[in-house]
Amino acid sequence: MRAVRVHEFGGPEVLRAEEVPAPVAGPGQVVVGMEIADVIFLDTLLRNGWGGEYFPLTLPYVPGGGGAGHVLSVGEGVDPAWLGRHVISRGPGGYAEQMLLPAEEIVAVPDGLGSAEAAALVHDGVTALMLARRVEVKKDEWVLVAAATGGAGSLLVQLLRDAGARVVAAARGERKLALSRELGADLAVDYSLDGWQHRVREATGGVSLAFDGAGGPLGRAVFDTVADGGRFVTYGTSDGFADIDPDLAASRQVHVDNVLAAGPPDPATVRALLTDALTLTAQGRLRPVIGATYPLAEAEKAHRSLEERTTFGKSLLLI
Repeated sequence: MRAVRVHEFGGPEVLRAEEVPAPVAGPGQVVVGMEIADVIFLDTLLRNGWGGEYFPLTLPYVPGGGGAGHVLSVGEGVDPAWLGRHVISRGPGGYAEQMLLPAEEIVAVPDGLGSAEAAALVHDGVTALMLARRVEVKKDEWVLVAAATGGAGSLLVQLLRDAGARVVAAARGERKLALSRELGADLAVDYSLDGWQHRVREATGGVSLAFDGAGGPLGRAVFDTVADGGRFVTYGTSDGFADIDPDLAASRQVHVDNVLAAGPPDPATVRALLTDALTLTAQGRLRPVIGATYPLAEAEKAHRSLEERTTFGKSLLLI
């Protein structure tokens, strides 16, 4: 089968499509024929060699964390009714024509939902639902979402809007601001402009809750938008973790919640969140924003676009 592999850590050019042995389903496993692979910013960080203590990788490796397709074969002990089923899968090695997965970790895609929409939820649907359910959102309170047109951010804007919040979307450039308004944001601000966080405070009196999906200096600016006594939730790493002074947070009585510090959710929680995200999307209550698609052999282009911040919404690989 064809797969993209990384033989050495480095820039996008280290992504190489090549022939590799096809997987064989063992006991309790399935082989999924992939149609769409999910691409997230974490893939670019790992390719560069970041995060080995959290995500140990042995070279060469196949990047990617899952996608959508149909079950090709099942191993011993797996219900044969899974054969041919349309599923989404979450696991290592997604940039490939086939994936080997534990049967208990695949989730059936509802009828009428395409592979692209389903694959767009593999990571970002889980993240957005987990974040929205992590805190209590009160009707008409001001809530800010940074990186509001990214894969998770665009879904989070919709979930918060449906919960009755007044949403401030922070993004870069008029095209992304227009998209955030289309998704339901009440206020859209360009965070590439100096002093944007002060304009948010002037318009809202300070948001009571902020979600930081970028980290780094932007994350610290997001913290500045929060009113005293508010809540700051960070889950972004595109510019490194948001380094919030704990003494400053304490003096302002702002609760800081680093979602990543708790580690990834367990497989049962992931499966439940995936199921809910698929259901909401099939019902039309969530709309994944798919900004760019690339053939499997052009994974390099997908990574470059993410690193240059030119992609909005989801990036997907067509297999």
